[in-house]
Amino acid sequence: MVFFRKDEQLENLGLSILEATWAAFPTLARNQIALTWIVYDPPVLVNTGGALTPDAFWNHSVRGFTYRGVERIYPASVVKLFYLVAVQEWLEKGMVQTSKDLEKAMRDMIVDSSNDATSLVVDVLTGTTSGPELPPGPFETWKTQRNFVNRYYQSLGWEDMETINVCQKTWGDGPYGRERAFYGEMLENRNMLTTNAIARLLHSIVGGVAVSSVRSQAMMALLKRSLKPEDLPTDVDEDQVTGFLGGGIPQDAQLWSKAGWTSQVRHDAAYIEIPERRPYLLVVFTEGKANARSRAILPYISKLVGESVASL
Repeated sequence: MVFFRKDEQLENLGLSILEATWAAFPTLARNQIALTWIVYDPPVLVNTGGALTPDAFWNHSVRGFTYRGVERIYPASVVKLFYLVAVQEWLEKGMVQTSKDLEKAMRDMIVDSSNDATSLVVDVLTGTTSGPELPPGPFETWKTQRNFVNRYYQSLGWEDMETINVCQKTWGDGPYGRERAFYGEMLENRNMLTTNAIARLLHSIVGGVAVSSVRSQAMMALLKRSLKPEDLPTDVDEDQVTGFLGGGIPQDAQLWSKAGWTSQVRHDAAYIEIPERRPYLLVVFTEGKANARSRAILPYISKLVGESVASL
């Protein structure tokens, strides 16, 4: 049972967008894309600073479309969204204390997608550190602690979270020592997410009910992206707009997003507001080397989705 209701109008639009995308990008196989799209019809209940109680928010039905939304896919840096919410929860509950360093790490993890910052956040969340391989006993304890974030998401009771895995740091060159051992021989323990799970988490942040309304707003501030060319990072590895969903929307739109990419995947999760149109949430994952290199696929899909929203 997904958190949104399937809708015939969005189903037809979504499938036609996918068909157009496959026609335009022959390298993209049908099993190399996953997508979840939520539309906020009036009265819009999101980006209101958490005006609704969590109960009222979750009881308000939204409509959406999903394609392969339950497939487990390596999320790259989109996982940082899950660490952001978890660290805000820990802070809210007094399980960890804030510091200048932690605040900076949270910012750098989301705004610049820094892997070094993410490493600190994961250490703070789990009370573990990276390092050389550990003897079996201590390693078992270490592994139990590293699954702390997984246990938090399981505890929410959201069906969308049942199959996810969010226990690994993000790397430039890859894990070593105990981190490599934790991945498993065949990398079977690497992070895995679904576009539906990400959509649900982002929906809760935009709705102001992730942790608390104040903390949701703080997270929204970190996720906000400028679309002005002069504001975009000159370092292509820090630019989460060009080549992603933000690259396909008008400059007068507003964007909150978290992208992720490696040599094998290119993903983005975004909440978008375009003047005179209904706000919407879009999560798109693409896999495969040629598609990961393409800076055109995600903006193309984003443009079509934005145009479809105009027709609603």
